[in-house]
Amino acid sequence: MTNSRNDMSPRLPATLSDREFQQFSAFIYDHAGIKMPPAKKTMLEARLQKRLKANSIHSFEEYSKYVFSPEGRSAELIHLIDVVTTNKTDFFREPGHFEFMVKTAIPTILMTRENLRNDPLRVWSAGCSTGEEPYTLAMVLSEYAIGRPDFRAFITASDICTQVLQTAKTGIYPEERTDPIPLNLKKKYLTRSREKSRSLVRIAPHVRSLVSFRRINFMDDDLGIAEKMDIIFCRNVVIYFDKPTQQTLMRKFYKQLKPGGYLFIGHSETLSGLDVDFKAVASTVYRK
Repeated sequence: MTNSRNDMSPRLPATLSDREFQQFSAFIYDHAGIKMPPAKKTMLEARLQKRLKANSIHSFEEYSKYVFSPEGRSAELIHLIDVVTTNKTDFFREPGHFEFMVKTAIPTILMTRENLRNDPLRVWSAGCSTGEEPYTLAMVLSEYAIGRPDFRAFITASDICTQVLQTAKTGIYPEERTDPIPLNLKKKYLTRSREKSRSLVRIAPHVRSLVSFRRINFMDDDLGIAEKMDIIFCRNVVIYFDKPTQQTLMRKFYKQLKPGGYLFIGHSETLSGLDVDFKAVASTVYRK
């Protein structure tokens, strides 16, 4: 009688060899600019195991052959990038930036703007994750527009991760995620779920209408944005890039801004040591 014990035993999780780790880390760097040092091997292994399971693949060797095939590059690359990107954000994160924007940046920009109806303010939330930043911008700009009938603004929000963009587009969040939003703005710009058992809120339609979401990979030569921007928020994103990648990206941002436009980066980030033409005007705020 054949012993079927081995056939019934659970399959062990796949393990990532050093060679496979180097192969994947180089691939991720080339396509997303994200550095994967050896210390992140365990994290990468755990995240990629999700893709093995989704594709019914049982080894990283088999998965690498699939990813690097023409079919895999077309069908799987976007999902691989989704699982390796880090997405952390909050409403009204680093609130001093929004105060500087409405008190200094926007008034300075509008001093030279003759017709806002035909030339609206354009803001780019680059690396928007699940949407808290662009919706914060939309609420702040909606408040700024009160009493200014000619003021118009549009927000472009982008991320490389398709999963977080899907969440962002819905504008639906657990209520506890909205704790940083001031109470008066909650009352004006959030709606509660009709299902009392679900503690969910949704960004009001007129706020969502100000934001246009799209997938953008910073590593692409052409970012695909036709409009020049007045303001770019790219906060707590470039810390995941090495210096050469940071410099390349900042030059792209410089080119994407209108003359006199502003760039906001995260409080843990700096442009120091980069060969770019931005002028520092406040802590982590730069101007073209």
